[in-house]
Amino acid sequence: MLIQDKKEIDWKPIIKEFIAVLGEKGVVQRKEELITYECDGLTSYRQRPAVAVLPRTTEQVAAVVKICNRYSIPFIARGSGTGLSGGALPLENSVLIVTSLMRQILKIDLENQRVIVQPGIINSWVTQAVSGAGFYFAPDPSSQIICSIGGNIAENSGGVHCLKYGVTTNHVLGLKIVLPDGSITDLGGQIPEMPGYDLTGVFVGSEGTLGIATEITLKILKTAESICVLLADFTSVEAAAASVSDIVSAGIIPGGMEMMDNISINAVEDVVATNCYPRDAAAILLVEVDGLTVEVNANKQKVTDICLKNGARNITAASDPETRLKLWKGRKAAFAAAGHVSPDYYVQDGVIPRTQLPYVLTEIEALSQKYGYRIANVFHAGDGNLHPLILFDNSIPGELEKVEEVGGEILKLCVKVGGSISGEHGIGADKKCYMPDMFSDTDLETMQWVREVFNPQSLANPGKIFPTPRTCGEGAKASSNAQFSSPLSPHIERF
Repeated sequence: MLIQDKKEIDWKPIIKEFIAVLGEKGVVQRKEELITYECDGLTSYRQRPAVAVLPRTTEQVAAVVKICNRYSIPFIARGSGTGLSGGALPLENSVLIVTSLMRQILKIDLENQRVIVQPGIINSWVTQAVSGAGFYFAPDPSSQIICSIGGNIAENSGGVHCLKYGVTTNHVLGLKIVLPDGSITDLGGQIPEMPGYDLTGVFVGSEGTLGIATEITLKILKTAESICVLLADFTSVEAAAASVSDIVSAGIIPGGMEMMDNISINAVEDVVATNCYPRDAAAILLVEVDGLTVEVNANKQKVTDICLKNGARNITAASDPETRLKLWKGRKAAFAAAGHVSPDYYVQDGVIPRTQLPYVLTEIEALSQKYGYRIANVFHAGDGNLHPLILFDNSIPGELEKVEEVGGEILKLCVKVGGSISGEHGIGADKKCYMPDMFSDTDLETMQWVREVFNPQSLANPGKIFPTPRTCGEGAKASSNAQFSSPLSPHIERF
């Protein structure tokens, strides 16, 4: 049974054990220092952990987890803290295991196109380490200059190039993990096709509920011979959305295909000043084609013809690295830019079939009008991964609750048209109450059977992914069974 009452825990001997393993500098216990760790990228919810620890090795992580087990204390793993679903949100009486000091590249094997890293390594550092030899790491979330590989593993992150090259799980060969009881094991291996159950696939995207990855073997790719980025601007969102479906229907699989609406275009230009995005456009489409030069030239023309057929006003093509990076810089700055045009924003992450883009975008605009909030649309158009940014002012009482209601309506809309409530941000604490909208009670029970095998005491990141009666009410039927539900269903304070 997890300890819920703070008064029941004598932290002095526990912290003493942590210091024995990590040294005094590896243990954070002062309240003012713990403020850094009270939330992740979902800043609407905040809770300081009782203590934060900063291990440097697999063995130190295992030792910390064993101490937590001995005292029945829940623990949460945290990387860079850029997650947007509250997946790394601490509990009041919890230990936060911060992997930000585990930043070593342990091995680079160019001949076999693989790299072994610790979980705290920054996503973009992997590409920087191998780009000189003509390689790169494909998953590239918008936060790639700060997000950690460990966090990418937890959330199964994607990025602008996931349409063609897949999400994180498609680029993970093997994992060394610390299980919730403190034991160390290996999943997967050094080659893509390993016999037996795909436990690596089960672990990637499990949001820290099945253990903590401490060494990760990644697959790296050769840089394409030729790359071209096209920017098409449209007078209507519907025309841009139609171009997305037409491009894929033509047999073209772009390296990346992103869409931004007028609100996000102007926000980006105000902040980043790319001078590439036309401020009067209703929407822009960024399409990257890569491969052999002859293939790129052919697809470049096909994409141009399709966009013009759908009413594109102008099309800009960039093949030189500097201009290509400039075009992508604006898109990757979209979330940060939203923070400059509104006091606060709430981002959602749903997936829909590409063919449903025009309908869903129209419905999102209707929700914008109904609730009176501006909604900026930025998304991975090629795979239908939406990121609507609901702009609001959190200083006004009751606004957060209303905005969350709008976000919930968008998620339900995604499910209604055959989509998903998450594409790459994970479920975390933010979206767990919507799991019953997508999965049956039996589905949820089956998933929790898997969690029970790895995490029988519910010590690893409790209160995440699955709905709980205390926080989700009637939506938590499948989680209300004592054998499945976490003994700790925390009340998380809103800010």
